[in-house]
Amino acid sequence: MRTPSLLARRTLTVAASAALPLTLAVPAALAAGVDVTASGSTVTATTTSCPNGGNAALLDSGQADFAAGRQTELRSGTATWQGLRTGTYQTVVVCSDGSTLGPVPVSVSASRSPNPSPTASAPSRPVGGVRGGLGGTVRDSGTLTLTAGGTLVAVALVGGAWYLRRRAGGRRT
Repeated sequence: MRTPSLLARRTLTVAASAALPLTLAVPAALAAGVDVTASGSTVTATTTSCPNGGNAALLDSGQADFAAGRQTELRSGTATWQGLRTGTYQTVVVCSDGSTLGPVPVSVSASRSPNPSPTASAPSRPVGGVRGGLGGTVRDSGTLTLTAGGTLVAVALVGGAWYLRRRAGGRRT
């Protein structure tokens, strides 16, 4: 009866190890005190942790400090960056009292137009006939073409029967 307890322990271990990154990531985002959202090519950072204002910076993947990022002033606790390219950014907020919030990662999937139109559309009705191989013809074939095709089929049948008959000829008893 050790198998069920061993299975239960392994299941709990796997579940705990799967949930660990989630439990570590959520408090880190909450501890940052910044809510960052991305919509199209616009990123908005909102915080209530800076009652006297401050500045915010959006850092590209190659940038490491606040001064290198795209800086903007917090207006009513909100900072907005527009016209961004697709990629991953870090948002850092520095309050006027000197406290730092972040960095908080955000992914941007920018689109050029707010309402993209479809690039291809299906035709309203099919053009031409189905080219399936066997069956009727799509266009009117002349008498000569049909006669030549029938002759080829007949020659193939006669040649196949003659070949099989000749091959089986030596085994008759």
